[in-house]
Amino acid sequence: MALNYIFIFFFLASFVVALFKLLVWGDVEVFPAIVESTFDMAKTGFEISLGLTGVLTLWLGLMKVGEKGGIVRIMTRLIGPFFEKLFPELGRNHPATGSIMMNIAANMLGLDNAATPMGLKAMKEMQTTNLKKDTASNAQIMFLVLNTSGLTILPITVMVYRAQFGAADPSDIFIPILLATFFSTLAGLISVAIYQKINLFNKTILAYIGGFTAFVVGFIWFLSGQERETVTLISRVASNVILFSIMIIFILLALRKKVNIYESFIEGAKEGFAVAVKIIPYLVAILVAIGVFRSSGAMDLFVESIRMALLAVGVNTDFVDALPTALMKPLSGGGARGMMVETMKTFGADSFASKVACTVQGATDTTFYVLAVYFGSVGISKTRYAVVCGLIADFAGIIASILLAYLFFH
Repeated sequence: MALNYIFIFFFLASFVVALFKLLVWGDVEVFPAIVESTFDMAKTGFEISLGLTGVLTLWLGLMKVGEKGGIVRIMTRLIGPFFEKLFPELGRNHPATGSIMMNIAANMLGLDNAATPMGLKAMKEMQTTNLKKDTASNAQIMFLVLNTSGLTILPITVMVYRAQFGAADPSDIFIPILLATFFSTLAGLISVAIYQKINLFNKTILAYIGGFTAFVVGFIWFLSGQERETVTLISRVASNVILFSIMIIFILLALRKKVNIYESFIEGAKEGFAVAVKIIPYLVAILVAIGVFRSSGAMDLFVESIRMALLAVGVNTDFVDALPTALMKPLSGGGARGMMVETMKTFGADSFASKVACTVQGATDTTFYVLAVYFGSVGISKTRYAVVCGLIADFAGIIASILLAYLFFH
């Protein structure tokens, strides 16, 4: 629903701005530019979708190998003790516990197709013990906020788009995204814990959060003392070592379980073409709307207004061209993806603005969409503080993405 209103707004706002430019400034080129952009962006959307086929096929194949090798179950065991403390009202043997763990683990690995069904199953299982059927329970809110915070260790989709636009090193945003999504998740978790009076100083919770936070802070402190070129080199080398190591781990796990690795890869890879074709209409629709918005001058008017306000208070504004992605992210995943793609098309995949937009895109999920799908699936209309905590996570992820982009790429 949010994307419907956004789509309409882009066209109407573009028409109003273009009409003003024509009647007041005498700009006779604005409407031809708008119409030309619709054809150009429709072509771009189609070409991007088809260009994604190869890389999507590769990664979906590898993900299927990892899935059959038991990587999701391993991650579930690793994070299980931590999540038991975050969902105290469920208890150890609640039927939803397994689905929650599997959903979070699948999300962390970027297994969207596997994560969503498990997430819906978890919501339904939690609803069976929810005393107020139209009101979100504490456990459901914690689960939803952890989903909207977008914790992931494999931002495959973002790297695929960067590869499609010819980035020199598509994976150089891997570590910035990993760090930004950590801060997003941490902010969401803490905000929910405050509402629910969960003791964050419990030794299990403190061990997980404290340990990882100490590592992240130490890593950022180390990088902050390095030269810009050294930071870039560390990011590029470490990102690719980690990614290839994950591929090897998937293969070794599958080998240990005597999985037919080649056939499993093919099974997953077959989904790549279907996924690429499926996104064509969605990507074309949002890219055309964004193209119209930019060609009319409405996008420039919006961005420059923010830039001038920030310059007035002495803030560096190199990140401002990525703000449309950041502002769209809580409202629409498709809209934010379109903004990210349009930023790369306009400024180049290796521009600072594009790297900020890509980091933002990978740092959080779409709060309103996730809440609508998950709460809607069990008939919950009273979401309590879920939206507030979800937006806190989004805001933390966006701020972290911008700051980390300056650390790694500026």
